[in-house]
Amino acid sequence: MKNLSIVLNVVLAVAVAVLYVLHFTGTSDSAEVAEATESQSPSDLSIAYVNSDSLLSNYDYFKELEKKFMDKTEKLNVEYQNRAEGLQREISNFQSTAGNMTISQARAVEEDLRKKQQNLMMYQEQLGQQLRQEEAVMNTDLYDKVSDYLQDYGKNKNLQIVLTYTKGSGVLYANEGLDITQEVMTGLNEAYNAEKEAPAKAAKPKAKADSTSTK
Repeated sequence: MKNLSIVLNVVLAVAVAVLYVLHFTGTSDSAEVAEATESQSPSDLSIAYVNSDSLLSNYDYFKELEKKFMDKTEKLNVEYQNRAEGLQREISNFQSTAGNMTISQARAVEEDLRKKQQNLMMYQEQLGQQLRQEEAVMNTDLYDKVSDYLQDYGKNKNLQIVLTYTKGSGVLYANEGLDITQEVMTGLNEAYNAEKEAPAKAAKPKAKADSTSTK
């Protein structure tokens, strides 16, 4: 799941450009955007940063994605191990009984085992491809949620630049007063929890109506 951390950094980088444009124009006219951008003084910029490691480790949606992915990985790994162990038992059995077979019988069994080994290798590759595809989908979901939230957050806070800051990044120093990690993390979790609760709240009036109609 370390790719999700990489994706978050990309999200923040994209959000910088998006917020910058949103601040300078309310239309799609590129000339107006360019003119506003050129007239902007560096001293007028509103900058903030997010610690991506802290954000991810405390973002409920990320933790749920990570758990689902790890559970799925474990399940597929068990399925593969069961198949591999079954094949190994067949190979061991053949090795112990080959002396009682004719040459043609032994060759037939060897060919069958060879095909099963090839199928097992193909199955392993399919599982890996399946996990990569599912991880890509989760990365996209995470990207969309964080990106959408940062766009609204940036507009509401009049921010032009949002940086991602973490140990080992290109930023050597950042004033703690510019750190919006906690606020963004709280907002993301509130939005996600509200999203999860919405279907349950929407279902309650329907259930009440159904019970009324049956009386």
